[in-house]
Order: sequence, then structure tokens, then C-alpha cells
Amino acid sequence: MVLTAAIWGSGFVVVKNSLDIVPPIYMLSFRFTAASIALCAIFCKKLRGANRSYLFHGGVLGLFLFLAYAFQTVGCVYTTAGKNALLTTIYVVLVPLIVWVLYKKKPGAHVFAAALLAFAGIALLSLQGDLSVNIGDALTLVCGFFYAVHIVFIEKYTRAEDPILLTVLQLAWAAVFSWVAAPLYDGVFPSHVLASRTALASMLYLGLACTMVTFFLQNLCQKYTASSTAALLLSLESVFGAAASAMFLGERMTPRMIAGCVILFCAIALAEIKVPWRKKRA
Repeated sequence: MVLTAAIWGSGFVVVKNSLDIVPPIYMLSFRFTAASIALCAIFCKKLRGANRSYLFHGGVLGLFLFLAYAFQTVGCVYTTAGKNALLTTIYVVLVPLIVWVLYKKKPGAHVFAAALLAFAGIALLSLQGDLSVNIGDALTLVCGFFYAVHIVFIEKYTRAEDPILLTVLQLAWAAVFSWVAAPLYDGVFPSHVLASRTALASMLYLGLACTMVTFFLQNLCQKYTASSTAALLLSLESVFGAAASAMFLGERMTPRMIAGCVILFCAIALAEIKVPWRKKRA
């Protein structure tokens, strides 16, 4: 999960640098297509088990994944890469609440405490200056909601189904949704991208490393990890994203943002350490 978060964090820099060349939804089309083709080539034999249940569940995951990435990528056009990475992790607070609403499964007190602590860390990381929220920030927060729903449904589906096959199918569906939406939002296909080695290299990195590898790891790990804990671990992408943005894009890390990173790490530690409280005798 931490490795997944680290790779995702690096992806924010690549996305921000590529948006000047590749329109946002076409960017998703390229990255999901590359990831799908690579996974189909590696796990082609598993596709034989793709029955109606797998196709439907893969479609549900693919839809939530596409919506999350669409709002995130378009949001990155209007805000900084670091802030985009940080605000995305609002899902760390939303996941336990969605689980509670959908399944009446109240998380432990330590998870709520960790979520609140993580939210405080995210606030320190993201809120700057006059504390205003621009359109890019708002879109990124919507993206966080769809990521939260996606995480919850991954836990649900991987309990009884093969996480590898679900990964292949969800990315394939996400590619389909992206290609359908791209002409509607971005317009004509950007043929100039095919002539740019830099753009193609970026799309391959986003598709193979930031999509294929990361979602393979996420689906596999979530078979053995509660969604609330998974959300907290994956929220480390905000730290890696902010660090990468400061290192490669020159986005400044203030002392307050560094404090937010430390608080976020503490939140993850709190979520992982379960203290067996004993009831006092009357």
C-alpha cells in the first residue's frame, strides 16, 4: 500500500507537466488503455473466468475509478500538483463514514481518531494564504469522494472474487469510459501527442507504473486489509506528491505543510496500532 502511494505521488508531477500537451480526459484514455493492454497480455488466461458477475463488478469499479481520475485530472489543470495530491486524500475521512452508512459497520474509535488526525494533517498541508478554495480544489475534493467509494467497493468485491481479474476488468472499463467521454469534453483527438516522445513516455509511465502496477497492488492488498486502514495508508500519496512537486516543480513546502506531513504519518500509525482497552471493574 505504501509503495502504491509512493508511485501515485510521483504521478502528480507527470500529470501536471503533461497537461500542456495532452488534454485531461484523453490523458486518462491513454493511461488506462496502456495499463489494460499490458495486464491483458500478462494475465490473458485469467480472462476466461470473466463471467457476468466479474464483468458487472469490474464495470462498477471502472466507473468509480474513471470518475475519480476525471475530476482529479481536470482539477489539476486549475490548481498545483502538490495541492491536487493533498486534497485528493480527503477519502481518508470519507471511507469509514461510507462503510458506516452502507453496511452499518461502525469503525473502531481508533479509526475515527486517526481519520480526524489525518484530516487535520491534510488541512495543514493544503490550506494556504486566504484559505480560499478554487475550482481546481473543489473538483479535487469531488475526486476524493469517488476514490472513497472505489476503495469501499474494492474491499467488498475482492472478498469473494479474484483481485487480479477485477483489476484487469476495471481498468479496461475505465479505458472505455474515458474514450467515450474524451471527445465530449476535450474535442478532437490530439494527434500531435503521437509525435511527441516526451508525451508518449509520460503516458507510458502513467499507464504502466501509476495505473497498472498500483491498482494491481491495491486490489491484491485490499483482499487482506480493511478499507479504512487502506485509505489511511494510501493517503500517503499526498506526502509523496507534495514532496515530488516541491522537488521537481519547485512548489514550496512551508513549515506548516511539513507539520501536516508529520501529523499524517502519526494518523497512519494510530490506525495500525490497536490498543486493547479493558473495562474497569465496578
